[in-house]
Formats: sequence, C-alpha cells, structure tokens
Amino acid sequence: MRILHLCLPGLVGAYSPARPFRLPLRRGGIIQQLPMSSGDVATIDRSTTTPPTTSPLSPNTFAGQVEQALLSKFPASKIERVLQSWRLLELDYEHREFVGDQQSPPITDAETSRCYQHSPSYVPGLKAVAWWDDVDDLPWAKALSKSYPAIREEFLSVMLNPDKLESEGNNIWAGALTTDAESYGEGWKTLVLLNRGQWDETNAKLFPVTSKAIHKSGVPAAEAFFASMKPQTSIKPHSDFTNFVLTSHVPLVIPENGNNKCRLSVGDETRQWLEGNVILFDTSIYHDAINDSDEMRYILMLRIWHPDLTTEEREALQLIYDCLEIPELLSTDPGTVQMAEQHAKMMREFPLKDTGGFGGKKAGGKGKKGKGKTKKGRR
Repeated sequence: MRILHLCLPGLVGAYSPARPFRLPLRRGGIIQQLPMSSGDVATIDRSTTTPPTTSPLSPNTFAGQVEQALLSKFPASKIERVLQSWRLLELDYEHREFVGDQQSPPITDAETSRCYQHSPSYVPGLKAVAWWDDVDDLPWAKALSKSYPAIREEFLSVMLNPDKLESEGNNIWAGALTTDAESYGEGWKTLVLLNRGQWDETNAKLFPVTSKAIHKSGVPAAEAFFASMKPQTSIKPHSDFTNFVLTSHVPLVIPENGNNKCRLSVGDETRQWLEGNVILFDTSIYHDAINDSDEMRYILMLRIWHPDLTTEEREALQLIYDCLEIPELLSTDPGTVQMAEQHAKMMREFPLKDTGGFGGKKAGGKGKKGKGKTKKGRR
C-alpha cells in the first residue's frame, strides 16, 4: 500500500525560462510577459486518467482496517469521497487531468498549457484552481498578514545564531528525503513547525511568535514550516501529488523584493514572491520556482485543507494520518484504542503556553534543549 503523499516532500514550485507562448508575471499591479522554456513544457505529462470503480477493502489488510476505523467514526454517506480516495490509493491509481477549463478565464489549449493535475492522493470532486485570488478575503490570511512583521523579526533574530538553532532545534533545515521530491534539488530546505496536524514542540518553542500567530489565525493547516531556497537555484516542474490540500506562502525574506528575482509558476501563470503578501495556490497542478538572486530566499509555508472538504472529510483524512502514525488506533482491544486516541489528541494539541522564545525560559524554570530529536520530517 502506498502512503498518502501529504508528508512534506518538498512542496513549492518552480519557474521556467523561454517558449513560444508567454506567461503573465505579476509585478506589483503590472502584468509582465515572460516566456516559458520549450524544455520545461516538454516535461509536463499531458496524459489523463479516469478513476476506476472501487469497492470495500478486505478487513484482513491494513488498508481495510483503516477503512473500518473510518466507518466506525463517520457515516459512510458523509465521507464517501474520502473512502473512494483511500480505495483508489490502494489500487495505485494516479489521477491526471487537464484542468485548464477550471481557470478564470478558461484555458482551452491543452497541447501547450501546463494546467495539468497529477494527484496519486486524490479526493474526487474538489475544484483545481491554480491561484486562489480571494485569499486576501480569508480571515486567517488577514491575520497572518498582520502578524508578518513580528514573524519576520523573530525569524531573522533566530537565524542570527545558526549554531544554536542547530543544537537546540529538531531536524533543522532538512532537505527533501524522497525520490518523489528530487525535483526540488539541493537548494530547497525546510524547518518544520507542524507536520500532519502534529506540532513539533521543540521547534515551536524556538519560534513562539510564529507558532502562536499560526495557531491564533485559525488557518486550517495540516503542515507549517519555514522553507529556504539557495541563490541561483531552481525547482523543476512537478506536482506535490495531493489535491485535498492547498499551499500558502507568507514570504519573509525575498532578495531584491519587487524586482522579479524570485518567482513561482503554477499552471500557466508566473508571479513573484513579495514580502508579507500571503498567497494561496494548488500544488497538485504542475508548478516550479526560481531564485534568480544572489541571496537566500525564505518563506513561511503552510499546507491547508482544501476549502471544498467538509468538516467530516477533514476529520476522516486526519484519522487516516493518525492511523499511519499510531497503528494502535486499529487495535481490536477497546482499552488500547482508547489510549491511542488520547495519544493522538495530545499529539495534535498546541504545545505553547508560558514558554520563552529562542533559548528562553519556561515560567518558573529554565529552558531546556530539544530532546528526542527525530528524522521523521518527510517520508
């Protein structure tokens, strides 16, 4: 059985240089035209697939036991799309679709467009829009935008002492660990705060201002992490394989901010990162990125549940992740299940209360260095 791909494979996009048709690049309020390379266009897989009919899974398999756990918690009618997604994953189905007709305005030239979705972890019926331009109207985005100055100040302060960060933090600036994420190259690194709905307590305590801003914003995030990109590097066109989460960026440090040096393409449109400007896009659609400057680029990145999911569907997907992390949830012993459920709940609780910041102190005691470091970042 293949594990769901929501596990930080590398999660950004990349830009491309020169091709017959042109991509609009937004600079401030001005739209500039940049060419796309024919080489990058050639790398886009334009095949399409249709989901096969699925049926209930055998309860004698792990996947079947997860399905039974879902059905014990939710009415089948409320999570039918999640059940279908789980069964499709067990069949090794990979969804591929031209989604140009879902853009505004619609894109009709499927032979040259990059608006193709590739999603092995696929929930049917979710719209696939490259850029979600109504992000500025979302309460959580407004809150993060307002918190941007404080988040940036804290980030820069912590980064002044990288050795201390490395010694006290957990899995600091890790690279992409899977072959699926090799398109990110060596220039892409992450520092995780939240993974699969579970806070990294060690790193959250090193960035309390940022962690609290994320938590208080109410953003429906499954993942949150800082991401760095080395100067003069690019990320090849790729998909992040999962259509039931969207990606949001809060750009923190953008070299030559506003001069089009750091760019992100999703589908057929390229935009530049602008410091403090929250963006939201769909990384199940082919995307790529470039840092064309001579300095490091840093962003705060979040993976949020797709707005088209119902509350029950989000909870069902989270339960799947919990089962992957805590197999005891599938036990036939009620006591074991109860303990596992309590463990899962504790892992999702926000860890910060009266904590200090980077190298700081807890109320009534001394700060402690991060213990129990792991390497579980991405799978």
